[in-house]
Amino acid sequence: PIVVDEIDPANSRAELENLAQQNVDLIAIGSEAVARDNKDLFTTYGDIFWYCNCGSGYEDTPGLLRSADSGAELNISAGYATGLLLQESGGDNVAFLGCCDLPFEFESFWGFEYGLSLVDETYTATYLPPGNFPDDFNNTAGATEAYNNAVAEGADADYPFLGGAHEPIVQLANEDGLIVMTAGSSKGCERDDISYDIEVMFDAGDYLEPLFSEILSGTAAEGGARYFTVGIDPQVGATFCDGTPEQVEMLAELNTRIGAGEFGDKIFEILSEAYGF
Repeated sequence: PIVVDEIDPANSRAELENLAQQNVDLIAIGSEAVARDNKDLFTTYGDIFWYCNCGSGYEDTPGLLRSADSGAELNISAGYATGLLLQESGGDNVAFLGCCDLPFEFESFWGFEYGLSLVDETYTATYLPPGNFPDDFNNTAGATEAYNNAVAEGADADYPFLGGAHEPIVQLANEDGLIVMTAGSSKGCERDDISYDIEVMFDAGDYLEPLFSEILSGTAAEGGARYFTVGIDPQVGATFCDGTPEQVEMLAELNTRIGAGEFGDKIFEILSEAYGF
């Protein structure tokens, strides 16, 4: 494989054309920002299979297969899992550390809040935006201040919905004994340097194996999206690192209900509120 890392969106067209001219069979793009202004390339170089992990907000594009998931689905699962652990620990308060009041953050937070309420309607979650877009998903100082304020207000669990600031906050949660979860990674339970109670899985890297299998078998089609659905695809949703058999069973049942579309009306309500449609 040819790997080109950290492409500047301003130079993305030249980088993609350079790859396309090297007789490659497939080009996988890891960011919407790299794909955004280059849609004509997907049909100009139509012999190449183009794939993008462009996020759920990216529109269907001729010549491109994109992967997509639902932040609301994912976080109904995460909220429910957190509620089950709070039920065991006696806690009732969750801090959701985000960034900057972005629509996809609200989608995720409101999904989480709803999942939490499915366990106990008295449980509360608070969204805490420590800064300004785009840098503050990575701003450890701002996230630490928000975390400390949440602990002072009695937080029993912490969801660091962050980028580069994620792991420093997990370390603080470990020191304080709070329930804590990954924000995308499916490898959190394996870690021996920091500890997680829950994996909230939506790692684009995990999507590649099934996608490549489907591309090679001819079942994947350009021009649309391959949706990863909680309760159907094992790459997405919440899972416990060390849950009891009863907790694991209850979460699996909830995920199955999500996959069956039982919460479709609620998810549409969340999306409408978050994105204003």
